[in-house]
Amino acid sequence: MKERIILGIDPGTQVMGYGIILCKGKDASLLGMGVLKLDKYDDYALKLKKIFERTTGLIDEFKPDELAIEAPFFGKNVQSMLKLGRAQGVAIAAAMNRELAVTEYSPKKIKQSITGNGNASKEQVATMLQHLFKFKEGPQFLDATDGLAAAFCHFIQTDKPELKSVAKKTTPKKKAQSWASFVSNNPNKIIKKS
Repeated sequence: MKERIILGIDPGTQVMGYGIILCKGKDASLLGMGVLKLDKYDDYALKLKKIFERTTGLIDEFKPDELAIEAPFFGKNVQSMLKLGRAQGVAIAAAMNRELAVTEYSPKKIKQSITGNGNASKEQVATMLQHLFKFKEGPQFLDATDGLAAAFCHFIQTDKPELKSVAKKTTPKKKAQSWASFVSNNPNKIIKKS
């Protein structure tokens, strides 16, 4: 049975979230998750150093085969986006320094993979992961479950191609062009009077 470990990271300059999962064939189990608090450091360069050190420490401790990382959210605040991009870059550099394969996922793709809804809230993602991995109490910060979500998203995208989302998807039906086409496309919905 194919076995691998995936480290997922939600980069941040105030809090970095991470989750580590063990994948065996079609099953995944939680190895660990947590946060690195960075708000106590005033020096931005020191924050980046701490991200690099923590990411390297996680790699050395858990020996993951791959890193899945959340891409920075493109919002209106350019400074925030630049800071998040730097935090992400440092985490990627730590992974590359340990020769890990790195895959980046957009926040929307991660949410879609976990909940079936690309616009799901952090709380909805955390609840779904809590249900899937059976951990009793939620982590102190939602950033930890965001890191776990990145790892699980990567597992879903690479090991379970037939399962593109944990939530059940339905395909939208074609809209009828006319009543005649509706009737021919939906014979089971027509009630015939006797």
